[in-house]
Amino acid sequence: MKLQFKSVGTKVSMILFVTVVFLSAILGYSSYLMSKEIIREQVGLASSQAIEQAADKLDFLFAQYESSSRQLAVDQALKSDLEAVSDANIDIIKKTAAETRIKNKLDALKGSDNRLTGIRLINRMDMSKTYFSSGASGTQTTEATKSRIQSIVDAGGKPVWIPGLQKGFFESSNEPTITMGRLLQNLNNQEAEYVLLIEIKSEAVTESLANLKIGNGGEVRIVSPEQVIVHAFDKNLLETQSYITVSEERISKGESFTAKDEAGTNQLVVFRQLQSVNWRLIGYAPESDFLSAADKLIGVTLYVLVASILVALAIGYYLYRMVGKPLQKLSTLMEQGEQGNLKVRAGFKGKDEIGRLGHSFNRMLEQISLLVEHTQGSTVALLSTAENLSKASRDTANTAQEIAMATGEIARGASGLAGEAEKGTELAEEIGVQMNRVVELNTTMDQSAGRVIEVSRQGQEYMEHLVEKTESVSQMTSLIEDNSDKLSKSTYSIRNILAPMIEMTKQTNILSLNASIEASRAGAAGKGFIVIADEIRKLSMASNESIQNVSAITEEIQEAIASTLHVLGEVTPMFAEQLESVKEASSIFRNVSTEMNSFIEEIENSSASVKELIRSQSQLRDFITNVSSVVQQTNASTEEVASVASEQHGVSEELVKLSNRLEELSESLKQSLSVFQVEESEATKPDAERPEQVK
Repeated sequence: MKLQFKSVGTKVSMILFVTVVFLSAILGYSSYLMSKEIIREQVGLASSQAIEQAADKLDFLFAQYESSSRQLAVDQALKSDLEAVSDANIDIIKKTAAETRIKNKLDALKGSDNRLTGIRLINRMDMSKTYFSSGASGTQTTEATKSRIQSIVDAGGKPVWIPGLQKGFFESSNEPTITMGRLLQNLNNQEAEYVLLIEIKSEAVTESLANLKIGNGGEVRIVSPEQVIVHAFDKNLLETQSYITVSEERISKGESFTAKDEAGTNQLVVFRQLQSVNWRLIGYAPESDFLSAADKLIGVTLYVLVASILVALAIGYYLYRMVGKPLQKLSTLMEQGEQGNLKVRAGFKGKDEIGRLGHSFNRMLEQISLLVEHTQGSTVALLSTAENLSKASRDTANTAQEIAMATGEIARGASGLAGEAEKGTELAEEIGVQMNRVVELNTTMDQSAGRVIEVSRQGQEYMEHLVEKTESVSQMTSLIEDNSDKLSKSTYSIRNILAPMIEMTKQTNILSLNASIEASRAGAAGKGFIVIADEIRKLSMASNESIQNVSAITEEIQEAIASTLHVLGEVTPMFAEQLESVKEASSIFRNVSTEMNSFIEEIENSSASVKELIRSQSQLRDFITNVSSVVQQTNASTEEVASVASEQHGVSEELVKLSNRLEELSESLKQSLSVFQVEESEATKPDAERPEQVK
């Protein structure tokens, strides 16, 4: 069986097949995801309970050591012994006895608990004063050690837990330890305050967590708020950053979550915040340890998917047989009917929709056969009518064409004459416009010439006035030169007067100096002359300064007069040239006035001639207008006749085209109907011939 993918049956089968397979796959995969989520929740819940129990054990363990440290903090005998060993004035025997009691007490505490590495007491003032139990490692006072001890001191008597260190608190141990420290306060004697250090083996924490197991390859760690590993089964991980972290937001929710480890593997993480210490107990294991059971659902889903594919194929084939094949057969019959074979019939016997469709197809072909028979008879009559109509239309078209040609020749001649008349009218109008413009230009030129004459007259008067002003300026310049010469001679006289006055000032100054010298020689009797000589010298100096100022001013006046004479010497020729130029300009204005009067007379003559020309142009325009009117009337009548003839010719041609089109349609209809194969009438049909039954 050959499938046709454009068939309705094939499409319905494919849709059903894809729907069943898709829904089965979605259902199986959703079940797989839901199973994984349920398993993850159940395992997370169980692991959270286990981690909670382990956290309670650790809290109990850490609480024991905090209780032991609290007992030592309130032990009065230990307090007295620490005061005794810190007293520099105590007897050596008492000091030794106190030290022995301290060491015995530390040994007793250490011996009663094999989970301890050692117990120490370190003086907060002097770290060299140290007491420790047996089994404790050596003491190294490094910067890191001092910093940790200082953090314990800063806590003010509260317990401080130091995260696990690979080499112990003092970095001298062979195994990792977790240290609890507390300051044993002494309010009366700070020198007797000691820091208590209890070092716990890391194995003790490991033993407490031994029964805690998460998955097959899970791990349990204790981390600090700074995400530093406090405890891990692998001691090499101590003091390193934890790749899997627990934020404060997750702590507030308290729910398990998934995260990737160093290798990128998805891990199921559960955690618990310790109550006694600000540390977090974290447990995690690969999700694959819990979700392996859910992977079995994938195999079940595949089996169900294969079964659904087989069922979908069977149902699809059944639908194809029920729907697709009958529709395909009916489509073949329709294609034969499309090609003109109206004898075909459908042999569907069913009473469903497809059976009723076959019966309707048979009745439709019978109706079409009857319609084709009637149409063939009408086509013959139509063809004969179309031939007669076409012949009459051609004769009418030929007659209309001859009339239209003759009328067209008359219309073209009239149109040419009307065009020439219009051109003459336009030319006359254009001449009139140009002549009017010439008249306007002559009038404007006449007005402009009058204004030019007026301006020339005003310019001539102005130039005559300017000549008078220029001559006055020239006379005033000569007068300024004479006055400057006299002023220069006066300055020379002033300088001659100042010269003896300067000499007199010098002589007066010398006389006052000599009088001062003689008065000094006279002693007390000459003190009055000294005062007079000083006053004369001051007057001489003031007179000298005044004479110098007058001399300087005289020099400046002399220089200004010389500069003025120099400028006047340069300006005088320029005034002479200006006077000549003004006189020439006045002569030019007089000539312009004369020429403009002659120009106005010529313009008046030209205006008179133009007015005569305008009257002649008006008469020519009226004549051409009358001719144009007659030609336009004739042209309008001719065009109307030509238009009617053209319309008649167009109608005739359209009638010919319609006749030809009708004849073509008749032939085409006849050829189209010849394609159909219809049954013969009962009178002419042989008895043995029957309609073809297609099954």
